[in-house]
Amino acid sequence: MDGTGPTVLVLASGRGERFIASGGSTHKLQALLAGRPVLQHTLDAVAASGLPWHLENAGHPGMGDSIAAAVRATPEASGWLILPGDLPLVQGSTLRAVAQALAQHAVVIPVFNGVRGHPVGFSAPCRAGLLGLKGDQGAASVVRAQEAVNSVAFIDVTDPGTVTDIDTLEDLRRAEMLLGQR
Repeated sequence: MDGTGPTVLVLASGRGERFIASGGSTHKLQALLAGRPVLQHTLDAVAASGLPWHLENAGHPGMGDSIAAAVRATPEASGWLILPGDLPLVQGSTLRAVAQALAQHAVVIPVFNGVRGHPVGFSAPCRAGLLGLKGDQGAASVVRAQEAVNSVAFIDVTDPGTVTDIDTLEDLRRAEMLLGQR
């Protein structure tokens, strides 16, 4: 989806090997959660946020490569919210809160009960660092560079979906339980 302002980058390029190793019979993003694929839950939350978004699902060697490709694909964006596709319980309101905080900070990280979560927001000054990412490390180097100049904000959120990723069948069962409690 095109638009201005921060764009949500939904990363769906991973191989999901841990999920298969845990006994999963399909890719984790296609695994059913309350009758719908995990990725569809994530995309529904992104749509509910009202923010522009981009789905990065081409095969890439690592998360860094996926992020760099997604940033290249969204040159009109003034910032990015990096959201792994395996966070099906994240809430649209959380995405909006990170996007709003990005107006005052270079990097915004949601924190649920003391645990750093996703999406991590990056403003336009982070573009070059994001474009240079490669391999499996994700954007940790960009976060560290911004921490060094005190440009990272941690925002407390009440959304357990920011830290509920699906890597194993047990994670899927836990997400199903949390979804049932909503």
